[in-house]
Amino acid sequence: MSDFFQTGVVATLHRLGVRPIEDQEKDLCEFVKTQPIALVLPALYSEFEGQAMPLILEEVARVPYLGQVVVTLGQADAEQFGAVRRRVAGLHPHVRVIWNDGPRIQKIYADLKAMELPVGEDGKGRSCWLAYGYVLAGRRAKIIALHDCDIVNYSRELLARLCYPVADVRIDYVFAKGYYARVTDRLHGRATRLLITPLVRSLERLVGPHPFLTYLDSFRYPLAGEFCMYTDVARLNRIPSDWGLEVGVLAEIYRNFSLKRVCQVDICDTYEHKHQPLSADDAQKGLMRMGVDIAKTLFRTLAAEGVVLSEGLFRTLQAQYIRTAEDTIVRYHADAMINGLVFDRHVEEEAVHGFARAVRLAAQNFLADPLGQPLIPNWNRVEAAIPDILARLEEAVENDNA
Repeated sequence: MSDFFQTGVVATLHRLGVRPIEDQEKDLCEFVKTQPIALVLPALYSEFEGQAMPLILEEVARVPYLGQVVVTLGQADAEQFGAVRRRVAGLHPHVRVIWNDGPRIQKIYADLKAMELPVGEDGKGRSCWLAYGYVLAGRRAKIIALHDCDIVNYSRELLARLCYPVADVRIDYVFAKGYYARVTDRLHGRATRLLITPLVRSLERLVGPHPFLTYLDSFRYPLAGEFCMYTDVARLNRIPSDWGLEVGVLAEIYRNFSLKRVCQVDICDTYEHKHQPLSADDAQKGLMRMGVDIAKTLFRTLAAEGVVLSEGLFRTLQAQYIRTAEDTIVRYHADAMINGLVFDRHVEEEAVHGFARAVRLAAQNFLADPLGQPLIPNWNRVEAAIPDILARLEEAVENDNA
């Protein structure tokens, strides 16, 4: 059981005791009479061959309140697309698989690029963005929920708790971010624990109190891939196409909506999924690539907020970040010891120095190109350029699934 303490500028909805899942789902079945929900599942074909996806499909099939399910599939050929369609056929009366590598969807991407609309490279960000467009086109849902597809201890309660704050109009949130503990016999979540939180707090010391940094530091797990939102949010928000997706989404929420309508919700006791290697010597792989993209997104968001980030500031940031992260390790060591967890101090220190290199590379990249790769435009902008794009997208997905 968690505490009930409220921190920061974002409301925190805690997990206080155990509420039966049937009770939660009964409420949600009432809410969706006026607030229908679509579930978006961003998945690679390889995830259907792992241990997580069969459990997720089994649990989602038992959810009684969903209006539609959209699997946005990446890195799949025609045979694999067909196999996934067969796997999900009984999942929901209105389940669709978006074949991102298929000729019809590739034609959509080509048309967008021809209009000089930056849709980014293949990846989770672009796949999710296209799925939002399909949901908007069908007008079957007022709410979109999304979660990752590599959760090995998935339960449908996770989805219920994620959707509840947005679906219940009495609570009146437009965006809910999931959070959870990443713990087995040891602490996980290195990118959150040892990179983004120390980096945000280091920046606060250097640039002074800033509303965006205060907002970002209010989230207990800012890199969680689980969130729920109104379809209007999906229509208005731009999306990064790289590993900066989660921070970029939070930045767009900050830019477009009142923080009084944003919350974070404790969605499960523990959360276990695949663990990325650090790849400290290769900035194109693993957590190093993630770290560079996250830091770049953070720097560019601050610059857009009017914060001046100079070469001198970045040099100081290097030293400040390492000191803050090392102090953070001391706290996590104590937390692990009192709970009887495994804690490898050497590995934690290596991760910090790897992330310090990621921060340095991100700073160099930012100084060389402050704008960087443009965000994927929001759907209002896309419709202004191609008025029938949503109808064409819906037709492409329906023909692929026919």
